Amino acid sequence: MSESGISPTRTTVLEPLYESFELSSWKARNRFVMAPMTRESSPGGIPNAHDVEYYRQRAAGGVGTIFTEGTLVRGPAAGSSSGMPHMYGEQSAAGWRRVVEAVHGEGAAIISQLMHMGVMRGAEPEFEPHLASVGPSGIGVDGERLGRELTLADLDAIVAAYVESANLASELGFDGIEIHGAHGMVLDTFIWSRTNQRTDRYGGTLQNRIKFPTEVVSAVRDAVGPNFPISYRFSQWKVGAYDAVVASTPTELEQVLVPLADAGVNILHPSTRRHWLPAFPLENATDRQLGLSGWAKKLAGLPTIMVGSVAVNRPFVGDEAPDEHDREHKLRYVMEQYDRGEFDLLALGRPLLADPEWVNKIRSDDSTNIVEFRS
Repeated sequence: MSESGISPTRTTVLEPLYESFELSSWKARNRFVMAPMTRESSPGGIPNAHDVEYYRQRAAGGVGTIFTEGTLVRGPAAGSSSGMPHMYGEQSAAGWRRVVEAVHGEGAAIISQLMHMGVMRGAEPEFEPHLASVGPSGIGVDGERLGRELTLADLDAIVAAYVESANLASELGFDGIEIHGAHGMVLDTFIWSRTNQRTDRYGGTLQNRIKFPTEVVSAVRDAVGPNFPISYRFSQWKVGAYDAVVASTPTELEQVLVPLADAGVNILHPSTRRHWLPAFPLENATDRQLGLSGWAKKLAGLPTIMVGSVAVNRPFVGDEAPDEHDREHKLRYVMEQYDRGEFDLLALGRPLLADPEWVNKIRSDDSTNIVEFRS
């Protein structure tokens, strides 16, 4: 209890996150972000009325910026499900235009996440099953053979696909794009040594393995111009390989992030499963507490988005036991991280799935009416 006898509410704890945020043409009314979450609910890759309402409700619920679910770029072999929305083609474009208009109509910004799944689409995808999955070396995240190795011509096609989708997102009125380079997606598998066994200029050292992702970013930046924001999502963990480590030290992480920043990334979105855990086992008293978002901001000098089981008690994937700390404790620690300068925006996933009004209810201290996420 405070000296006034009033308990510190969620409102007083999180109030700084209701300040506005601006990054070039991206202007957000607050620092809450709806995290990208794959839904596979767009038949034929075309956003429909249900999708429009899904995004509109979250915008109306008070979130400052919405990141769409992963939207597929044009192949080769980019997605696993025919329900994953596309960011190419006239019909998909028309669907996304309605989404953008609905979100903007509720006062929120919206960012399109662009995705190529690579080997994560698996050996038997439902979408385009006649095409083999592709990756830098035809190796899955488990280290076993999967699909085929990408040729240099394939790489050119993937770069062109990202450019096509980024241009379309800009034309449709999105406030920026995010390039999905996390969780074992195709760009992520170039960076990770387990899945990248190439012997050409894209393989070998970490400096070589980051080349293809930076080429994608650079081409997109050239296409959309200097004022269209580009976010880049990255992670250590992969789906099915939760202990994966791309960068085992801050120095290695710097070798990944600085080239991305130099290529044109404006903001980084480090995906973690537990935002409160330190990113590296360091002894240094100043830096040992930093999470992945804090390290990314420190090393690359860019704003960051923090995510990872915010306001829920267990990671999104895996079978770990629930965390012992309650939501109030976690939200207080979120603000400790914010006060230390570890992040600029806070991403929420499952809380907004369960309750589109979460952001508004937290600010009005309407906690008793928050719909809790149940796994």
